[in-house]
Parts: sequence; structure tokens; C-alpha cells
Amino acid sequence: MASFMHHGKEFDGSEFVLIDLDQDRLDVVRTITEKMARNAGLDITISTATDQREGLRDVDAVLSSYRPGGFEARALDERIPLKYGVIGQETQGPGGMMMALRSINIIKEVCANLADVAPRARIFNYTNPVNIVSQAVSDYTDIPIVSFCEGPIVFPPVVAKAAGLDPDKLKANLVGVNHNCWSNEATYDGQDAFPILRERYEALKDQPTEDRNGMRALHLAVAMESIPSDYFNYYYFKDEILRERQLAAKTRSEVILDSLPDYWEHYREQAASEAPQLEKDRSRGGIHELELAIEAISAFYNDAPARLPFNITNTGGWLPGFEESTVVELWGTVDGKGFHPEEQKPLPHSVRGIVQQLAEYQILTAKAAWEGTAADAVRAMTANPLVPSLPVAEALYAELATAQRAWLPERLLP
Repeated sequence: MASFMHHGKEFDGSEFVLIDLDQDRLDVVRTITEKMARNAGLDITISTATDQREGLRDVDAVLSSYRPGGFEARALDERIPLKYGVIGQETQGPGGMMMALRSINIIKEVCANLADVAPRARIFNYTNPVNIVSQAVSDYTDIPIVSFCEGPIVFPPVVAKAAGLDPDKLKANLVGVNHNCWSNEATYDGQDAFPILRERYEALKDQPTEDRNGMRALHLAVAMESIPSDYFNYYYFKDEILRERQLAAKTRSEVILDSLPDYWEHYREQAASEAPQLEKDRSRGGIHELELAIEAISAFYNDAPARLPFNITNTGGWLPGFEESTVVELWGTVDGKGFHPEEQKPLPHSVRGIVQQLAEYQILTAKAAWEGTAADAVRAMTANPLVPSLPVAEALYAELATAQRAWLPERLLP
């Protein structure tokens, strides 16, 4: 909401309805937002709802951002797979699949309510895994949905910084499926990027570094001659990352859980202030930075064209090598008439196959989540490249689903 207020003039005269299960937290966020709007001289109305259906009534746009089961469920996604020799991660592998099952269980309810009380609404989705959520809604409803992630913007600088190069001079067009994109074009200062990156990698590869993630991404870029999403580190450096995760005292979500009380203490402090100022280090999520969904909402409803990356069905075959019904991530223009993807060059053969496999996994997971059974979920998990075998998928899914039964429909329980 701080980011909406940062874009305040673009939304002057709008009404926002905040929907959540926790009224106390809703009140904190509403109070902060109302004070920010008042101090900026904005004509913006804020209301809250714990009843999803009533909160959605007559809305034009839904910004979807939620986490069923909270970080406690994410901790299970990250911790349990390690027992089976599999990386546990928020959006990748079996952990990412479980998050998709939980998230789609909720978006299915949202879609049913929208069909009844706001049939003209569009969904602008931030809920992870954004590609699988979009795939499910696109496959099973007529509700317009587009998902957003800053990955295509932030992944190239990871490689440039690891190489000791100027991130602003590395221009790379990343496409694929969300969190699993590669470049189909890349230049550095107007020249072919890969000879330059290769020279830098050879000079740096034996030197000690604290940026292991960046060096792995640089190594991948040079080896595959394509700039990667750094999530591909989990696939191409699987063994060493698995060892690191197994030796770590805490998973990422367990670290975040330790920080959450301080976040909410900060928010309550600011709610009590007459001029709320959120500190980036004491806040979860972006503040004014790369809020792509907000930019897209503004571009669409204000008819103010903007070039952005987004996740949308490949209708028209914008990305060669992927079915038109598959949700892909690519660049395009947003304006008052809608979302207009740019026609893309094919991904290089060296990396196309793994993205196609992940796209098929995406489709299988969306089906399992929306209408499938535990057998469908196991089939989807087996299709993920991070899962080594069918027996591992069967045992791992059974334990994950049992541990998360409070957030899953009965049909998905083993």
C-alpha cells in the first residue's frame, strides 16, 4: 500500500478494499495508508474486509498477494524435502509445487466469488508461484489474469555484478516461465555479451568470493551462452546447494519468521505516527521498487502505456516452442486496451529443453491443484527436474501433503 501511495496521483479518486483474515493487521495497514494518503493530499478511500466475498463485491481489479499457511507452511516446503536429498525452496521443486497447491486452493475460491459479485474484474497476481497460479486461472476460468515478477529486470544485474561489470551496460531480454527464464538476446555496451562475460569469468573463477549465487549464475551464463534466472542455480548446481541447505542451521523461511515480530512492531509504531515512514530493513516486500503490478494497473486503467515484463498465456505464439495455452513470461506493452506481448526469438537450444520441461510441470501442477487427486499431484511432482525418481516423489508428496493437510482440499491428501 505504501507503493500505491507513492504512485498516489495515478490512483486519485480510487477506493481500495484490503482483504485478510486478521482484522487487527488490516486495521494497522489501513491506518498507515489513510495517513499517507491524507498527508499527500490524495482523494483515496480505504476499507477492510475479512469476508472475502463481500470485500470483492463490485471491484474492478484484484491485486492478489497472499500466502496460505504463512511462513510456517513455507518452512515445511523447505525443510521436509531435505530429508529425501531434494532441495526445498519457495517456488522451485516440490516446495514450490506445494505452495502452488495451497495458493490455487484459495484463488479458486476468489474466482468463484468474482464470477458472482464482480464479473468484470481482472486479476493482477503477485501470489507465488505466479506462473502456476496464472496457468490454473487461465485454464479453468474466463477471468482475465496477468501475473508479475521483477525477475527479468533483476537477474541480469546478478550476472554483471558477479563479473565486476557495470549492470547498466548489460542488456538482456529474458523469457521463459516465471523464475525460470533465460535470455534470447544479450549485449554488453552494445557488443555480444558472452565473450566479455567469459573473459571475466576466467579471471575470477578461482578467486574467493562471498557472492556464490552470483558466480554460479555467471558460470551458467558463460557455459550456456544465455543469461539465466539465478533460480536455475538450483538445477545446475544441485548437489552443492543441497549440501549447503542440509548444513544450514535454519531455512530461509525460518529466518524470516524470526523477523516478523519486528516488522509488525514497526508497522504499529508507524500507524501511531502522524507521518508514517516505512523503513526498508523493517518491512517485508518492496517499497516503491519494482512494483510491477501497480505500474501495470496504472498503465491499464489510466491508458498510460508502459513496457513491462509479465506472465500471460502464449496466445499468438509470441514465444516459439511453447503451446499457445501455456503461461509464459516475456516483455510487452500495457495500455488501456490490454497487454500486448512482444514477438520473441526462440530460446537457445542449450536451455530451451529445461524450460519446456518446467512448462509441462507447470501445466500438470495447475491441473492437480484445481481439480486433481493425490495421484495427479505425484505425477506433477515427478515431472519436476529437481525430483530424482518416482519413489522419492511418492514418499515426499505423502509427507508434505500430510503435514499441510490443514491448507489442502481433501482430494489431494494421500
